[in-house]
Amino acid sequence: MALSRVDNVSRLEDVASAAVPRADRNILTEQAFKRMIAVERKRTERSKEPFLLMLVEAGDAQSASKNGRSLDSIMSALAPTTRETDVIGWYKDRAAIGVMFTGLVASDRGSILTTILNRVSTALRSELSFDQFSQITISFHFFPDDWDHDKSGRPSNLTLYPDLESAVNGKRFVLSVKRAMDVAGSALLLVLCVPLFGAIAVSIKASSRGPVFFKQHRVGQYGRRFTFLKFRSMYVNNDHSVHEEYVKKLIAGDAERISLNGNAEGVYKLANDNRITSLGRFLRKTSLDELPQLLNVLWGDMSLVGPRPPIPYELTAYETWHRRRLLQVKPGITGLWQVSGRNRVGFDDMVRLDLHYATEWSPWLDFKILMRTPGAVIKGAY
Repeated sequence: MALSRVDNVSRLEDVASAAVPRADRNILTEQAFKRMIAVERKRTERSKEPFLLMLVEAGDAQSASKNGRSLDSIMSALAPTTRETDVIGWYKDRAAIGVMFTGLVASDRGSILTTILNRVSTALRSELSFDQFSQITISFHFFPDDWDHDKSGRPSNLTLYPDLESAVNGKRFVLSVKRAMDVAGSALLLVLCVPLFGAIAVSIKASSRGPVFFKQHRVGQYGRRFTFLKFRSMYVNNDHSVHEEYVKKLIAGDAERISLNGNAEGVYKLANDNRITSLGRFLRKTSLDELPQLLNVLWGDMSLVGPRPPIPYELTAYETWHRRRLLQVKPGITGLWQVSGRNRVGFDDMVRLDLHYATEWSPWLDFKILMRTPGAVIKGAY
């Protein structure tokens, strides 16, 4: 149950009474502190209690490294403003101090920020000289962040995901191999599929009114928006609210399996969708409508293998842990979900497959998934 504004502020007032001297605090190293951010994110996913990351920087990195006395003073001043359950450490070694205020509630972020900022500012003013205080920059970052509501196409607040940057830096070579596979594979397939592209384009124009390609905003890695391409399989000027309603039920676990084509097991799919043309049904069953995404791969928005990119309105129904499927790897045309059950798998299980792929990813795994994809497409078509 959410607390009221008064209860929320009262909870933050306990910071002072729970404070302990800096000598008794464990000041984490940069590596350990960033690891704790990742751990706290996962704890928040389970508990639904947000946390606040506060960063305090004393000028630029060069001047801060020469002014260790100022940074030590800042660290000493911050310790009494935190509870024993909060975490203090180096976000950037000898350049930026981080504090995680944990166990908060999300009813009034404004009151949380006001209370903490006033307490921290008062403590720093009493400890630092005027010149030292004037060089300080304080920033606040809530988790869960509101990246699903960002319409600008910018990435998520990566300040809250420093472990992802470390992971990317440790995989630069294999990621370059993956990108090389994407460029070579998509370019080769585009050349080979030129006659097929032409035949499909002519068929679409002959069968229904409208453009050959269907363009849609999708959400890629880190929450970046991009224009997603497919061969058009629906009539133009459709109302997409039916699909939006179904997808939200699917994500919430309220969608029922539908038996199609004599499939007794049933699938999670919008049945009898009258928005789809007769040719479109064939293109979808054979996955030929997905071929233009080879251009998305060539442009770098997608990979040949990875999680499917969601439509922006899907993100409003995501649980916090669902978002992880978009953080570690680029979205793909095919993936572990497609070759492991596709529409026969519920949404939560699809996310778990995506997270397993992101954790276990290797060029060899990509190769195996690519080799299994034609069989999965044929099985799905018949």
